[in-house]
Order: sequence, then C-alpha cells, then structure tokens
Amino acid sequence: MKESMLQGILSELNGGSADIEASAIISIDGLTIASALPGSMDEDRVGAMSAAMLSLGERTAAELARGELEQVMIKGDSGFVLLIHAGPDAVLTVVTNQKAKLGLIFLDATRAAKGISELI
Repeated sequence: MKESMLQGILSELNGGSADIEASAIISIDGLTIASALPGSMDEDRVGAMSAAMLSLGERTAAELARGELEQVMIKGDSGFVLLIHAGPDAVLTVVTNQKAKLGLIFLDATRAAKGISELI
C-alpha cells in the first residue's frame, strides 16, 4: 500500500508539469524505492548516481560551511536534474527539460518530498 501511495505522489508530480520528464524516490544507499522513469533511463543507474550526488553535495556543504544540504541541482544543455531530501533516508530525484520553470518545479518537488518523508 505504501508503494502505491509513493507511486501516486510521483505520478501527480510528473503529471503536474509537462517539463518534468522523470522522477524517482531513492534510498540514501542508492536503491530505488519508487520511480516514474521512461524506458530509456536505467532505474539502478539513476539510483546509484542520485545517492552519489547527494553524498557529494552533503560533504561539499559541510566542508564549505554552507549548513545542512537542502538540494542539489545539475544543469545540462538538455535540462536539469534536481535532488531534494525526502526525509532522512531518501531523496527525490526529478529530471526536467531545458524549458522548465524552476521556481514551479522546486515548489512542486518540495511538496512531493514532504509527502514522501511522511510516508517513509
């Protein structure tokens, strides 16, 4: 039942913006908890990369005295990858196209992450 609720949060997030191409909930050790990924994205690879980026972001924030990590954003010429903590044990990964309105995406993703953290 929890899995279907988590899947519902991802479906709602992806359906709320045409700019969101994929999303996933990843444990901090890189295992996929739930995902809404296209067939072209490997679930295991997304999980491993998300966990690695989150870990690097946390270390960077700590080493540079920036406080507790809130999010990691990666910008490429084809779009963005956003990583947002979803409680202490998970991260929400959101993949967008290059036209994404980041303010709205951050708002929706932060809401989704809060809902995820309440379920996990």
